[in-house]
Amino acid sequence: MTTSKWRKSSRSGADQTSSDCVEARAAGSGFEVRDSKLSEDSPVFGLTQGDFTALLGTAQR
Repeated sequence: MTTSKWRKSSRSGADQTSSDCVEARAAGSGFEVRDSKLSEDSPVFGLTQGDFTALLGTAQR
């Protein structure tokens, strides 16, 4: 499975050092998310493309 680099939300802070957010990356045909506060110790949750899109839609509300 091919994975990309972890990315934080642009709303996580101007300097991108805020640790209070979720990080996401593309992984295979879906996505993975983790808690940035825990970094490498965070559990990683695999999501389908549809589930990731639904998560983003819910987060924007």
